[in-house]
Amino acid sequence: MSTPKILIITGYGVNCEAESEHAWKLAGAEPELVHLNDLLDNPDQLENFQTMMFIGGFSYGDHMTSGHVFAMRVKHHMQTQLQKFIDDGKLIMGICNGFQVMTKMGLLPGLDGRYFEPTVSLMQNDCGTFQNFWCDICFEDSSPCVFTKGLGTLPLPIRHGEGKIFTLDNALLEKIEATGCVAARYVDADNNPTLEFPANPNGSLNAIAGLTDPTGRIFGMMPHPEAYLFPENHPNWDKQKLDGNLPEKGLGLKLFQNAVNYIVG
Repeated sequence: MSTPKILIITGYGVNCEAESEHAWKLAGAEPELVHLNDLLDNPDQLENFQTMMFIGGFSYGDHMTSGHVFAMRVKHHMQTQLQKFIDDGKLIMGICNGFQVMTKMGLLPGLDGRYFEPTVSLMQNDCGTFQNFWCDICFEDSSPCVFTKGLGTLPLPIRHGEGKIFTLDNALLEKIEATGCVAARYVDADNNPTLEFPANPNGSLNAIAGLTDPTGRIFGMMPHPEAYLFPENHPNWDKQKLDGNLPEKGLGLKLFQNAVNYIVG
């Protein structure tokens, strides 16, 4: 197969396009930055891509809760094209604000193939304030998510004020767990899922840091893998170097490499 083409949506307050573009390039893909307005004017251009990405930032200033306005514009203007994109077996990734957009739109968790009926939300951190530091993230072996296969536990940066996965429907939460839709969790120093701050920066239910749909092809999470593309991005890289365990590449790159490997087969 030719080099995978990746659509990265930009504009209206999202701000991680440079890191995201570079991540896909390092993984061997061909990313293209497309402004939201240009995409809404011509949603049929989705046909040209194998993956689309909703990136981090503060779309529309986080008015009406994070990601809501962005999600509603996409949903109401290009739902038909987006559903076809999903039906064609393509990939969708959302990071931080992009994850918020995907939950507000209903793309995640996507149970029973229902992608435009929101069932969970990302709400304000329990601590009540924006948080910006590194967390340990455990990627679930049992999840079908193609982005996270075989990753184990990785340190990744978080920077958000509304990252708490929440629902009042306990039966729904149980179904999310039973279908393997939890792709990533916040863990403590012993690698156990935790609700305790700061290892869990937002109080997310069941320590959920990221979700996938049952197919494993649609994925979103709050931590930023695109912000860990180089070993020196890690805050303790100098100690890692002295200890002889500095990785050759930033560990966040692995999620993008997994996606590219899946696309090319």
